[in-house]
Amino acid sequence: METVSTAKAFGGTQGVYTHASSACGCDMTFAVYMPPQAEQGPVPALWYLSGLTCSHTNVMDKGEYREQAAKHGVAVICPDTSPRGDIVPDDGDNWQFGSGAGFYLDATQEPWRKNYRMYSYIRDELQSLVAKEFDIDTTRQGVFGHSMGGHGALTMALKNPELYKSCSAFAPIVQPTTADWSSNAFQRYLGDNPEAWADYDACLLVENGGRFPEFLIDQGAADGFLDDGLRPWLFEEACKKAEIPLTLRMQEGYDHSYFFISSFMEDHIKWHADRL
Repeated sequence: METVSTAKAFGGTQGVYTHASSACGCDMTFAVYMPPQAEQGPVPALWYLSGLTCSHTNVMDKGEYREQAAKHGVAVICPDTSPRGDIVPDDGDNWQFGSGAGFYLDATQEPWRKNYRMYSYIRDELQSLVAKEFDIDTTRQGVFGHSMGGHGALTMALKNPELYKSCSAFAPIVQPTTADWSSNAFQRYLGDNPEAWADYDACLLVENGGRFPEFLIDQGAADGFLDDGLRPWLFEEACKKAEIPLTLRMQEGYDHSYFFISSFMEDHIKWHADRL
C-alpha cells in the first residue's frame, strides 16, 4: 500500500492510498478518514460506497462527513466504484457501464470477469487490507452509500450480516435487475442467468430470505431518477412482507445530487454510530 496524500481534519486524519489489487487485477485507490479517537484505540468503521460515474473523491470533496465522524469517533472508508486503467476493459461511451460503474458485483462474463470484481474486492481484499493497516474494530462495521452505492450497501449488508452491523442508503437503486439504468449492465456483467442477477438485487435478496436487523433510507422526492431507476417503495414492500424494520424518509424538494447527501450526512453518521 502506498500513501498518496494525508491531511489533518477535525482532529483526525484523512488519507488517500493506492495498492495493487489481486481481485481487480490493477492498482486501486481508496480513502480513509480516521477520527481523533483512534489515537486511544480501535474505532468503529463505516464504509461509504459511491454512485455511478463517481470515485472515492466525490464524497471526500462534497460529502461533508469528517466533522460528524470525528464527533462520533467513527472511521470512514471510501473505496472506488470500479477498476481503472489502460489494462482494464471499458465502454467509454456508456456512463452506466464499465469505468465508474462496477455495480459492486463480481462479473462472470468476458471480458469483464477478470477485473470487475468489486464485491469480492470490497468485502474481502480491501477489508483485510484496512484491518491490517488501520486501527479499526472489525466487530463494529457499518455500510452506506448513494444510488449505485446505495444498491451496493443494501446487498453487501443482506449478504454479509455477520460482517456489517448497520446499513443505510441515500437514493439507492433497490431493484437493479429491472431498473432502466442497471439491467443492461447486469446482463453484460453476469450474462442471461436470472439467478446470478438476483444475487445482487436487494429486493430479491429479501424475497429469497436475506435478512438484516434494520435499514435507513433517505430519498429526495424531487429526484429525476425516482420513478425509473430508484423506486424505494419496492424495497419498502419487500421489507414489510419480511418484517424487516425500514425507515424510509422522502425528503421534499431534494434531488439526486450531493447537496441532498450532504444535507442528511449528519443524520446517517449519528444513526450508524448509535448502532456501532
